[in-house]
Amino acid sequence: MTAHRPPFRDPALPVARRVDDLLDRLAADERLALLHQFTPGVERLGLAAFRTGQEALHGVAWMGPATVFPQSVGLGATWHPELVRRVGEAVSREARAMRAKDDRVGLNVWAPTVNLLRNPLWGRGEEGYAEDPALTAAIATAFTRGLRGDHPVHWRTAPVLKHWLAHNNETARDTSSASVRPRVLHEYDLRAFRGPVEAGAVAGVMPAYNLVNGRPNHLSPYLEEQLRTWTDQELLVCSDAGAPSNLADSQGYFGSHEEAVAAALRAGVDSFTDHGTDASVILGRLRGALEAGLIDREDVDRAVRRQLTVRCLLGEFDPDRGPYAAEDRFDTPEHRELAREAAEAAVVLLRNEPPGPGGRPLLPLAADGRRIAVVGLLGDACMLDWYSGSLIHRSSPLDGVRERFGADRVTFAEGVDRVRLRTASGALLRVPESAGTAGAVRGAEGALDPALLAGRTDLPPLTADAEGSELALVDRGDGVLTLRAPDGRYLSVAGDGFVRASADQPGGWVVQETFRLEAREDHGNGHLLLHLGTGGYVSVAAEGVKVAAGRESADVFTVEVVERGEEAVARAAAGADTVVVVAGNDPHINGRETEDRTTLALPAHQERLWRAAHAANPRTVLVLVSSYPYAVPAAAATLPALLWTAHGGQAAGTALARVLAGDVSPAGRLPQTWYAADEDLPDLLDYDVIGGRQTYLYFDGTPLFPFGHGLSYTTFGYEELTAAVDGETVRISCTVTNTGAVASDEVVQVYARAVAPTVPRPHRELVAHERVSLAPGASVSLAFEVPTAALGHWDVAHGRWTVEPGAYELQAGASSADVRRTVRVEVAGEAPGPRPVLTAGLAAADYDEQSGTVLVDRAKTSGDAVTPADPGVPGVLLYRACDFGDGVTEIAVTASGTGEVTFFAADGTTPLAGVVVGPTDGPYAYATVAAACRVGGVTDLRVELRGRVRLAHVACAG
Repeated sequence: MTAHRPPFRDPALPVARRVDDLLDRLAADERLALLHQFTPGVERLGLAAFRTGQEALHGVAWMGPATVFPQSVGLGATWHPELVRRVGEAVSREARAMRAKDDRVGLNVWAPTVNLLRNPLWGRGEEGYAEDPALTAAIATAFTRGLRGDHPVHWRTAPVLKHWLAHNNETARDTSSASVRPRVLHEYDLRAFRGPVEAGAVAGVMPAYNLVNGRPNHLSPYLEEQLRTWTDQELLVCSDAGAPSNLADSQGYFGSHEEAVAAALRAGVDSFTDHGTDASVILGRLRGALEAGLIDREDVDRAVRRQLTVRCLLGEFDPDRGPYAAEDRFDTPEHRELAREAAEAAVVLLRNEPPGPGGRPLLPLAADGRRIAVVGLLGDACMLDWYSGSLIHRSSPLDGVRERFGADRVTFAEGVDRVRLRTASGALLRVPESAGTAGAVRGAEGALDPALLAGRTDLPPLTADAEGSELALVDRGDGVLTLRAPDGRYLSVAGDGFVRASADQPGGWVVQETFRLEAREDHGNGHLLLHLGTGGYVSVAAEGVKVAAGRESADVFTVEVVERGEEAVARAAAGADTVVVVAGNDPHINGRETEDRTTLALPAHQERLWRAAHAANPRTVLVLVSSYPYAVPAAAATLPALLWTAHGGQAAGTALARVLAGDVSPAGRLPQTWYAADEDLPDLLDYDVIGGRQTYLYFDGTPLFPFGHGLSYTTFGYEELTAAVDGETVRISCTVTNTGAVASDEVVQVYARAVAPTVPRPHRELVAHERVSLAPGASVSLAFEVPTAALGHWDVAHGRWTVEPGAYELQAGASSADVRRTVRVEVAGEAPGPRPVLTAGLAAADYDEQSGTVLVDRAKTSGDAVTPADPGVPGVLLYRACDFGDGVTEIAVTASGTGEVTFFAADGTTPLAGVVVGPTDGPYAYATVAAACRVGGVTDLRVELRGRVRLAHVACAG
């Protein structure tokens, strides 16, 4: 240290010492100010302003143009951690380069999302990697390592994992509670977070909006009980936007905001994202909490230390700003090539059969001068999602196919319905010609909060006249429509309520480009046109077409069809040698943040298109470009070839065309199960993957396409699978050979299965995988080291992780349903014992099975209780192998609320005991109520709950 360099500015000192020095120099108010997302600078210390949070799921987002990589679910479909690491590295380099020109670009990146893709109806499925915790952890670890960089001390960016914990629904996302039993918590949800944190490349986490077991995630006791025990480094917990206010507002968990922020701070939240850039509201609440004694200075200092640690690791306090300060790589040839490589690696070949009797599979397409028709609503689309950057480069499927096969060989038919809208008075809606300037892509200018971007008002609104305009109508599913003007712009509604052709694409936090036709039975074929963004109805006024407040002032419209989309598609298909139908979703409509899907079905409009194409030409390929799986059993049974890819970013079209042409053999694999029908799914809010038999781990039905599925243009042989237990490791080896004539990648997947478990275990569970490249005839010997702990499960009887002794199968193959080789190993261990109820009693949440119950919060800080899901219907809990020793004479329950608790032995119908609870003084006021009970030995115990009782614990006495 020099006279002019305080310790916090000295890079030679340990980070902890530097942070302590800086913390000591900050005044109390300066420390408090650091708890908001937007922290002010401290001029006297030379500290700049700082903000947590920079969206970067698959490229730098919300800050204007940047390299756009495939959606996260597409990166998951690569099953390629090293590739994903390079993507993370490129994203972090661009973040640094962009920050050098715009200090609004943050280096504390809120990525990746590691919520497991438990239910494919979740609106934000595009943000996750997989339904499997091991695959998700592997991909997330790779991405965060790329984001972090490889310097031993400094970080290129500081990634924050989203969203802690058990968050898979947008419906009532801030008020719904996920009931997560201990086995699901430890075997499923926590594992996706634990891997990346233990790898040392994670700066923190963001709690989710929802509640878990009745307690808001922003008060999660697992932040301290689990998360911070996995690593010695400081972890920064950043709230989700507006969530601190939710604690006292929508969730009503506290009576005041001061109580709410105090509880969140004590639970481990370090940075409050609330009220946008206005820190005064949150800081006022925190000061109030301090004055009321709800928190103290140590609570504030603990959170501030965590933020300062992140800033120090980013090099902010170094005189030269650290080793990454000069990073300037942005939109480089290497990044463009990487975007294409990632998009290619994400393409999954679902089916590939000959189009007729005999012959070879339809794909790859021959480059022999034959004509190709590209058809479908996404044929010329390069879609972005809510967390995308703005495109610098763009390649749609049509662009890619034209580039690869020659524009003169390719025809295109989008398949929109071409319509006119006639009013009851006979006039037709007309899009006026405009001299207005072309609009920039929404969000291209960069916005810290793109939800605040306003619609355009510089263009004239629609009118109605005798001539009208032909509009392109697309039914996006669930009756949600978009209407596009002849000049390619979508009808949209701005803040003034007028309808204009003004949007390049649907988008925004509240989409203003979607409508629904509502039948008016008293007007024959007439319909009202509902604008979904405002909830108002379209009417024609003297000053132009606008959205009215209610149905009574709305115009009635008749839809006059000029041409059905399938007619154009059939013409194009009939004139081609091969048809490529491109279908899928717009990530802003029917499944996105704030909106879950209602069905797995492909929208009917797009069903009509592929059927029309196939009827006109049996050589039809269906390419599904989507953020999530579809149930397409008819297409899978009818069409010779199907592919799926997530929205692939800027190089999506080029990548797809290269796969279609055979320049690249497809090797993406499904990161989640594709179910055959909606009926295969549990309720969206059922988080019990074990009891609900969810994901490939437990699903008992036959999926349309299984987890890990993906075909190739070649074949692979699996031989010489061996496995041996070596201490705490299972050593596995396998030889894989490319037995075909095409060079290709193969994703070798290794699953484990307990042969004779004493509790429900997965059908099989991924324990290792590797993506390898093999030339024709080439072989590779792979070795995997799997910890024996990976074969275990959470033992609810004793509250610990356990590996049961006995036989386990190790299975190697090409998917979870395509196992090529199996070998068994014997694992030694401690045999599971009965529940020690005499010494430990029973924690109510530690049941083996349940029906009709949910988990709730025992207290606002920690602990779980169980209550009937419906107070009018009994809930049942089953605790297996309870050891009552020589016998007990009394049983006591700790419970709150009001109701009855009744005990039965095994499948008996005669009660062993019963107690009446309450009423107690509120849900957190627990009472202990005892009753005589005579039971001995080891037996299953069944407990019935009736009423509004909340059972926390059961104790026995003899």
